[in-house]
Amino acid sequence: MQRKYNIPIFVPHKGCPFDCVFCNQNRITGQIKETAPDDVTETIERYLHTLPKSGAAVEAAFFGGSFTGIPIEEQSALMERVQPYISSGRIDGIRLSTRPDYIDDEILKNLKKYGVTTIELGVQSMCDEVLKSSNRGHTSAHVEYAARLIKSYGFSLGLQMMTGLPGDTDERSVYTAERIIALGPKCVRIYPTLTIAGTYLEKMYNEGRYVPQTLDEAVSLAKQLLLMFEKAGISVIRIGLQPTDEINENASVVAGPFHSAFGELVEGEIYYDIIKDKLNGYTGDAEILVNTKEISKAIGNKRRNITRLCRETGHRITVKGDDKLAKREVRVIAFKTA
Repeated sequence: MQRKYNIPIFVPHKGCPFDCVFCNQNRITGQIKETAPDDVTETIERYLHTLPKSGAAVEAAFFGGSFTGIPIEEQSALMERVQPYISSGRIDGIRLSTRPDYIDDEILKNLKKYGVTTIELGVQSMCDEVLKSSNRGHTSAHVEYAARLIKSYGFSLGLQMMTGLPGDTDERSVYTAERIIALGPKCVRIYPTLTIAGTYLEKMYNEGRYVPQTLDEAVSLAKQLLLMFEKAGISVIRIGLQPTDEINENASVVAGPFHSAFGELVEGEIYYDIIKDKLNGYTGDAEILVNTKEISKAIGNKRRNITRLCRETGHRITVKGDDKLAKREVRVIAFKTA
């Protein structure tokens, strides 16, 4: 499978007139100053020096704000700086993230002209009550319209959802996932809500008007959503915010289910369920085989899975690697009768 790399170019908060209760883009992106065309060139050059010279797909990725909400001339000026790299074959295209209510024919025609390949929409929820409580400024109808229009222009569609927003429940998150699946995106991101310093959500939390998910609750729900998307053939390309100097328990994260390896925790829970099912009926020690690259996930964070399985079965459980096995393929290769 061809490796894919993004060159992240952050456009923090610019273009967005709304203050979503959870949002402080300057802290989330770790960037305060506005991004200028020269910054695009500098970022691309810096990243290209670190990437393989061949055999990988590379996209310039405008993240962090509402790219299509900035004046179209400014959009063009930023994307213009990517064109020499596309022409030379060093970059394969452009991807960007934006709001569902900043998509129309004029915008999409312009993005097409500059080689945009993928557009990700910050959906967050498909429940209008949750969107209103989060001060998103758009409705689920905006999402459906934008998603269909993006696909009609031939762009690859990505959708981003959040769990644990004000007014959200597990059932509402599952409903959001079902609605997202019906829109047929190519990829999805799942972000548990974190309470970030300097946001209105921090005020709600401090006043007792918002209760964040626990880490276990967020992991359990994300596991359910991940399996739903995978069953529908939709790639989940990110689970949990990327840790940064700001997005960290000792920095700007005030509360919420932060973990530096949140996606690994989710995968670990999936392995726990699979292994537990495989061990059903066994009454002695067991040796488990998984793909070598998946051993850490099977063992679980801080050996969480092994500890639980040993405690629950009363027997010794060990995990070893076998490169012949596929991802999440689990075999019991040795068994000692008690």
